Amino acid sequence: DTLWMGTLYQLWKFRNTLEPGQLAGGFDRLYVPRIAWTTGDIDIHDIAVDGDGRVVFANTLFCCLATVDEDYSFRPVWQPPFISKLAAEDRCHLNGLAMQDGRPKYATAISRSDVADGWRDRRADGGVVIDVDRNEILVDGLSMPHSPRMHNGKLWVCNSGTGYLGTIDPVAGVFNPVTFCPGYLRGLSFVGDYAVAGLSLPRHKTFSGLALDDNLARSDAEPRCGLVVIDTRTGDLVHWLRISGVVQELYDVVALPGARRPSALGLKTDEIRRVLSIAPAADAD
Repeated sequence: DTLWMGTLYQLWKFRNTLEPGQLAGGFDRLYVPRIAWTTGDIDIHDIAVDGDGRVVFANTLFCCLATVDEDYSFRPVWQPPFISKLAAEDRCHLNGLAMQDGRPKYATAISRSDVADGWRDRRADGGVVIDVDRNEILVDGLSMPHSPRMHNGKLWVCNSGTGYLGTIDPVAGVFNPVTFCPGYLRGLSFVGDYAVAGLSLPRHKTFSGLALDDNLARSDAEPRCGLVVIDTRTGDLVHWLRISGVVQELYDVVALPGARRPSALGLKTDEIRRVLSIAPAADAD
């Protein structure tokens, strides 16, 4: 019943206000923003909650994993071994976070650069998957990797600069491509044996000039924005949803078990002033 969302300068916690079986305007979930931490513009990417209920997120500007703090913009939790200091320089573009047993286990970064904005020069093949526990690089040579996720004992990663979703072989230290997806692949969730991944249209300069361009041309395909559903047992792309209009990029994908038609309130709507809920009264002594 909880959703987390990173914005330009805040981290928001949303809570569902509807009881099971209750509908509001035809929606079976209504997520209302309840708590916000003002972090400043630290470029929050992946967000997760650990086994102790603590939120952990990829602080991309400072190239570290971090959590919230009541007195500071953030509290660092971990930084890659190749980052020599915490600085607001987006050195390696650390973006992805995979949890295992309630703890941060793997992280992805576009490069291992230790200079300001250095990752932009390593987009084609500088990407890495890092083992957080061992504090060492597990796989390198990737192209703009995103969205590491553990599922059924395997580590899945979007090798976004190539368009391939695949798995990591931790022993051999290699990426095994499973499915090519027609777009800039980013955002990953699992429902049973199926992976749901997000696609974005290539952004000028940042997403262009990568192997994805050649792979699209080889498949005689145009990039798209939307969602794809992949059968992890076969690698087949079994369903898709195209998104057009003003939305051209997606960052993350979250599955909501049991929800058929969820909704969320924005902070600048009239509705947010009128959606009220009352907590049960404490038992009187």
